[in-house]
Amino acid sequence: MSTLHKTVEAVTARIVARSEHSRAAYRDAVAHAAKAWPARQALSCTNLAHGMAAAPLNDKLRLREIKPPNLAIVTAYNDMLSAHQPYERYPEILKQAAREAGAVAQVASGVPAMCDGITQGQPGMELSLFSRDVIAMSSAVGLTHNTFDGGLWLGVCDKIVPGLLIAALRFGHLPAVFVPAGPMGSGITNSEKSRVRQRFYAGEATRDELLESELAAYHSAGTCTFYGTANSNQLLMEFMGLHIPGAAFVPHDSGMRDTLSAAAAKQLVTLTANAGSYRPIADIVDERALVNAIVGLLATGGSSNHTIHLVAIARAAGVNVTWDDFDQLSRVVPLLSKVYPNGQADINQFHAAGGVGTVMRELLDAGLLHRDVKTVVGDDLADYATEPTLDNGVLRQVPSPAPGQAPDIIAPCSAPFSPEGGLRLVAGNLGRAVVKVSAVDPSRHLIEAPARVFDSQAAVHDAYAAGELDRDVIVVVRGQGPRANGMPELHKLMPPLTLLQDKGFRVALVTDGRLSGASGSVPAALHVSPEAAAGGNIARVQDGDTVRLNCESGELTVVLADETLAAREPADVAPSEAGLGRDMFSVFRHQVSAAELGASVIETECDLEVSVCV
Repeated sequence: MSTLHKTVEAVTARIVARSEHSRAAYRDAVAHAAKAWPARQALSCTNLAHGMAAAPLNDKLRLREIKPPNLAIVTAYNDMLSAHQPYERYPEILKQAAREAGAVAQVASGVPAMCDGITQGQPGMELSLFSRDVIAMSSAVGLTHNTFDGGLWLGVCDKIVPGLLIAALRFGHLPAVFVPAGPMGSGITNSEKSRVRQRFYAGEATRDELLESELAAYHSAGTCTFYGTANSNQLLMEFMGLHIPGAAFVPHDSGMRDTLSAAAAKQLVTLTANAGSYRPIADIVDERALVNAIVGLLATGGSSNHTIHLVAIARAAGVNVTWDDFDQLSRVVPLLSKVYPNGQADINQFHAAGGVGTVMRELLDAGLLHRDVKTVVGDDLADYATEPTLDNGVLRQVPSPAPGQAPDIIAPCSAPFSPEGGLRLVAGNLGRAVVKVSAVDPSRHLIEAPARVFDSQAAVHDAYAAGELDRDVIVVVRGQGPRANGMPELHKLMPPLTLLQDKGFRVALVTDGRLSGASGSVPAALHVSPEAAAGGNIARVQDGDTVRLNCESGELTVVLADETLAAREPADVAPSEAGLGRDMFSVFRHQVSAAELGASVIETECDLEVSVCV
């Protein structure tokens, strides 16, 4: 077994020390909840009758016995989201598998699931990040019926898996297995899709051409095939040991997918207190599992959104993870995969090249992961350096191949695509921010240029169309943080900024908003904290100020004397407008924590730890 890398060991130790009190409080709460399990013993006859009234007869007979496990299915199924449409069939698959294992499964809760691809650049995008906490709360409503012994969690996309995981951790006394749905088949290449978008914004392609291109990219059920937040979610569930091994990227329409889903239900039965080998999710998601997740994210150039989501997930488990942890790990974790936007391959090609198991194998051999962790299938993360296969109809795991199947997609630790991971922490008099550099050419890691300040994506597009940005420029888009308008993704900025960069200009983005899991080749300082609406200095930047973004040294500054910057009145940040339900979320905007603390309205044990608030 490889020796654990000293930086991974040191970062983990710091997280453990930082989280001592909050993690202990969380574990105490979990132990208290577990004492009354299985919960059906505490229910009155009326309670029980309501809970099983609609169940089939044989399921009723099992539920009356109290001991057979009752599994909660929490599903994000809806027809409109391509990634979630396959879940329509899953409840019956899971219920039948549970019956075969001597248990019962019931749909406990359906949670909302919105698609950022549909709301990008639209007012509804202002609810996207908040939907994560709504999903967690909606899940809690279903589990509050207190009749369940474990959870099967069905979700794929951007805010949905983080929301489900936050809920699962707040019910940390319950075992949990996450059940993915798989990607759609490959359409046109992501690079071709991007080229058509850029041609459209340059006036060289019609709207019909753009729509045909988009329809060729997003063409069927299944997850989008670029390596954005949705696919990053699935990889992280593997690195945290919450999937059946190898489940992340098996195609949604394959027989193997149904086999893996059924296996998830049967495996969950074995983890329940009723089965005698009790393993709650609180025992699986600890400091080591969270470090493993960060390492997996960095090694694959995953979504910048997880610098928010993983912080919120960790806090739900009583663990204090900070952006400094991401940055320190990024300095020693090599980049081992190139999947669009930091390469040309899509997620299906990544999976065919060995995928998660091959990357996991390399990182384990290099001592960059904690191997001795609990998972839903055992006590060794090496169980996930495998891929599933069927042997005469029986599910088996075989070792994943070594890198070399597709050397332009997955590299070995001995010859990585980059010696460092894909994220940087930058800080200075403009605050703290994160930059995803895995797709940024090193020649653009330092950009120093005059600022042009905007309060919306639309204003940037207007300025681009008017030719006002045809120069070296750092575009500052403020008033986009969680308190201002819910922190929408600003993905619509990428085509014009990429076109400016392609013209030879030195271009960067600085914003207190998010960009996307698909952020690309333009350097972008994201999630600037404190945000403008919280009094951050990003609200004091003015047109023409020189701004310096240095991803190598970790600097984000406006080149002004401190007293000059402090003397300026911050710009007013317009409140989010009403419409499309946004007015109903004003309480979220008033209560949400900073991006660096997970941008959440859900209070956890970590919120009692005043010393770790930044």
